[in-house]
Amino acid sequence: MSAVELRRLEKPGLHAVGGVSGLHLRITATGARSWILRAKVGSKRRDYGLGPYPDVSLGQARERARELKDQIWQGRDPIAERRAAKAELQAQQATELTFAEAARKCHQAKVPEFNNAHAAKIWLTRLENHAFPVIGHLPVREINLALVRKVLDPIWLDKPETATRVRQYMEAVLTWASVSGYREGENPARWQGNLKEVMPNPRKTHRVQHQPALPWHQAPAFLAEVRQQAGIGARALEFIMYTAARSGEVRGARWEEVDLEGKLWTIPEERMKGRKPHQVPLNDAAVGLLQELAQVTEGPWVFAAPRGGMMSDATISKVTKKLGWTYASGRTRLARGRPMVHRVGVLVRRRRQEPANGTEGAHRSD
Repeated sequence: MSAVELRRLEKPGLHAVGGVSGLHLRITATGARSWILRAKVGSKRRDYGLGPYPDVSLGQARERARELKDQIWQGRDPIAERRAAKAELQAQQATELTFAEAARKCHQAKVPEFNNAHAAKIWLTRLENHAFPVIGHLPVREINLALVRKVLDPIWLDKPETATRVRQYMEAVLTWASVSGYREGENPARWQGNLKEVMPNPRKTHRVQHQPALPWHQAPAFLAEVRQQAGIGARALEFIMYTAARSGEVRGARWEEVDLEGKLWTIPEERMKGRKPHQVPLNDAAVGLLQELAQVTEGPWVFAAPRGGMMSDATISKVTKKLGWTYASGRTRLARGRPMVHRVGVLVRRRRQEPANGTEGAHRSD
């Protein structure tokens, strides 16, 4: 049968086209057409689909039919082989996971370990910003040392702290993938005996930049000015100086944690970095501050935000900026045995100078 004759066929059913024994064109009641090879495999007669017409031309259908008949002649069962290949592909796809998918699954498993929601968010955000654009779409089983370095090299020297964290998170994701059966072999993000041999040690290429600290002899003057400031942010900062507590612990303080009579503040374990309850003795100044706040605040928070809820860290930072205390680089050595000895940098006070004529002069740092 020729291609022209095929186009003229309209009657539903199987139409032998010749050229290869058993090759037919099937026409359904709706007019759909497809190629069928009817052949006997062992003791069974089977129909093999060769594709739709006219997507598969007459010449292509005859070529496919010849290939199938040759496999049958060799004693193979094309249908059984096709089913086995399909099942193998489905099994492989079931264990196929991209790095981005593995990272999200690993992150979900680790969420209970984080102290707060912000820490959990940062863990995944760093991978989204630096790793996902490079390897997020790749199967996790294909991640190798070259791909890990492709992620880390652009930020390794410029952003050592971020790069170190990203490497640690990548190592955790790849370890999770190996344990979960999604990859095999060594972890290419491991540092010891691996990346350490091909990348510079960030501890040796970058000096740690410590946060500026207030020298102890300036603390009384600073505290005196904080006391003169109005607002809940100033009160929180004042309380921090009385207790030496972390900003987050003070901002999250609740009245149920405070025992004014016993002069004790008990921070529950879920709000502590070490996940252990912590008791803070309160001096008279701290107790007096809390007694004043108790008369004017409402709700569970000791240092509630103006609009309710927990205060933001920026509220406390604004107090120091408003007072004009700024950072000046340099190294200072303070008295031995005093707190905050050998800190890098000092906070200095920008004082406004009044010239003799009474007009305002320029700011300078004392």
